[in-house]
Amino acid sequence: MTATSPVPPDDSYLRALTAETADAVRRAQPLTSDHRGAPDDLRDRVTAEVAARRDELVALSRDLHAHPETGFTEHRSAGAVATLLAAHGHPARVGVGGLDTALRVTAGTSGPHVAVLAEYDALPGVGHGCGHNIICATAVGAFLGVAPVLDRLGGRISLVGTPAEEGGGGKETLARAGVFDDVDAVLMLHPFGHDIALHPFLGRRQLEMIFTGVTAHSAAQPFMGRNALDAAVAAYQGVAALRQHLPPGDRVHGVFTDGGSRANMVPDRAALLFYVRSMRPETLRDLAERMAAVARGAAQAAGCGVELVWDEQPAYLPIRFNTTLAARWTVNQRVCGRAPLPPGVVPDFITGSTDLGNLSYRLPAIHPMIAVSEPTVALHTAEFAAAAGSPAGDRAVADGALGLALTAADYLADADLRAATHEEFAAAGGPLDVPTFFESDGTS
Repeated sequence: MTATSPVPPDDSYLRALTAETADAVRRAQPLTSDHRGAPDDLRDRVTAEVAARRDELVALSRDLHAHPETGFTEHRSAGAVATLLAAHGHPARVGVGGLDTALRVTAGTSGPHVAVLAEYDALPGVGHGCGHNIICATAVGAFLGVAPVLDRLGGRISLVGTPAEEGGGGKETLARAGVFDDVDAVLMLHPFGHDIALHPFLGRRQLEMIFTGVTAHSAAQPFMGRNALDAAVAAYQGVAALRQHLPPGDRVHGVFTDGGSRANMVPDRAALLFYVRSMRPETLRDLAERMAAVARGAAQAAGCGVELVWDEQPAYLPIRFNTTLAARWTVNQRVCGRAPLPPGVVPDFITGSTDLGNLSYRLPAIHPMIAVSEPTVALHTAEFAAAAGSPAGDRAVADGALGLALTAADYLADADLRAATHEEFAAAGGPLDVPTFFESDGTS
């Protein structure tokens, strides 16, 4: 029989969504800020410092792009960052927080403390298909732009290199090791197909369901078996039924990782791996409990045992917004000719997950998006990797570094801005005990 081909997806919904989003973008009103930020003369100095390093920052971005390294193996990338910092008189500590490829450098000795975060891990197969080369270069540029003027600004600024955002949860590991204990706020950006001041990212947990049964000869004595594959199939179908009852924006997706070895043997082991995502920490916890119930029910129906393995790497929480800081980012990108969109213009469900969310429940944080590609180009693709190494990516490095540097300077110089930033964080619930958050549901 001749092999058949898959049915191409109908792209009419995507095309309609793109058109609707473009119309919403045209009508959007950017965020405004009631705060003055840093004095104009200091902003001018920061701007000049970043501009003077533009070529070095673009070269760093291009170098990382040409030599992608996956999570926890970013030795060359961390070394390139450390070399550039040392050349400007800022020796970094590499290997902080128990992670060989993490780094930290701090300028200033006292006062309010802001950190800019650098990611530099790549994806298998597509390299910098998430544009972390740009994240890294902009963070380095922000640090180098602010550090020389701290004598006037006051306070402290740190650059923290955070490994393995792509599934490894490096920021959570560093937070548990105390790397952010003396930091008051964190800033970073992410490349995308739009300029956005605030864009939601989903919390994410990983769940492996391992079903165990009893093997038997599938023809001679099937009645003596307990089929682990049946349990896994029932669990997969149970999750499919669960999807219609999830809040908008929640996502569950999984694959079979083990389904037995031979058709004439009743499988005594089968396994599934799921990613479980939700917009809020509380709904993520509820979804985890429902997934566990599906697994236990499927195992019971098939007469099998089940083991649930949660979060081989740290769970990711969704991002908590800080509109006060995001408004300053918007102001500071408008000087670059960009107009970051407010939340709700680009559909919320066009998103993923990031370990920056874990920090955003510990202290005020921003994670704006900066455009490097056409809106229809998806992250984690070869097309987006090409954009991250293109002239558009180079422009994002320059504009993003300046935006982060000016926002950091605003935070350090403006006491009213700092107070409003932390008042907003407190009103949203204040710090969350992230390591113990999932313990009450028994899924930690």
